[in-house]
Amino acid sequence: MTSQFVVDGLVSGVVIGLGAAGVTLTYSILRFANFAQGDYISWGAYGTLVLDAALGALVGGHVPALGALSFGWTLPLAMLVAALLTAGLALLLELILFGPLRRQGTALVSVMASFGASLALRSALEFLFTSRPAYFSRDLQIAMPVGFGLKITPNALAVLATAAVLVLLLHLGLTRTRAGRAMRAVSENPGLARLAGVDVARIIRLTWMVGGALSCAAGVALGLVVQIRPVMGFDLLLPIFAAAILGGIGSVPGAVAGGLIVGLTEAAAVPLVGAEWRAAVSFVVLILVLLLRPTGLFGRSE
Repeated sequence: MTSQFVVDGLVSGVVIGLGAAGVTLTYSILRFANFAQGDYISWGAYGTLVLDAALGALVGGHVPALGALSFGWTLPLAMLVAALLTAGLALLLELILFGPLRRQGTALVSVMASFGASLALRSALEFLFTSRPAYFSRDLQIAMPVGFGLKITPNALAVLATAAVLVLLLHLGLTRTRAGRAMRAVSENPGLARLAGVDVARIIRLTWMVGGALSCAAGVALGLVVQIRPVMGFDLLLPIFAAAILGGIGSVPGAVAGGLIVGLTEAAAVPLVGAEWRAAVSFVVLILVLLLRPTGLFGRSE
C-alpha cells in the first residue's frame, strides 16, 4: 500500500473536520443533530463559485493565479463573502424554522425538520445549477514532492494551511473571547448561563452563524481538490457525523481529530478494499465508536 494515502487522507480529513466542527457546535448548544449541515457546505461552495466569477468579470475577466495555485486573489475574497452569506442562511433557517419548532416541540421535531430543509436546499441547488459538476478552475496541477515519497498539489497544500488557521482561530475564539466563553457556558448548562447574565438567544444565533461559515470553508476546500456538485455536502454527511461522534459530541478539537481519523481511514481503505467501499468506512467507524466508546475520544458522560 502506497504511503500517498496519508496526504489524500489528511486533505479529506480537514474537509470532514471543518464540517464536523459545525455539527458539534450546533449539537452542544441546541442538543439536536442538524442534517442540513451538509447542504450548507454545498451552498457555501456554489456561493463562492458565483462570487468568484462575478469578481473576475468586474476586473476584466482574467485574474492571474497566485503563484503555483490554480486560483487568483478573487477566490479568497469570494470565500469570505460567501462564508458570511452561508452564516446568514443558517441563521435564517434558525429564525424561520428551527427556532419556532424548538420552542413548540421536542428535539426530534427539529431533527425531522432538518431532513426536510436538507432536501429543499439540495433541490434548490440542482434547480439553479443542474447536477453537472462545476470547478473553481480547470487548470491541471502537478503534485510537488514533500519528502518520504509523498506528493501534494499546491491547492491541497493551501487547503491544509487554511484549515489549520481556521481551527486555530476557532480554538482561540472559544477559549479567549467573551463570546466563546459564553458559548461554552451555554453548552454546559443553558439555565445557569442565563442566570449568570448570558444572552442565550444571541449565543444560539452566533452558533448557527459560526457553523455555517465553517461549512462554507469546507465546501470551498472540497471544491478546490475535487469538484463542486449539489450533492457534495450530502455525500459528506455520514463522514461528518462519524467524525463528530468519534471526537466526542461537543468537542471542537475532537471533531477535527475525528475528521482526520475518518479521512485517513477512508483513504487507506481505497488500496486495501477498493474505492467502492470507501463510503462504508465511515459507517463502520460510527458503529465501532458507538459500541466501544459512546462518548468519543474527547467527550464526557452527561
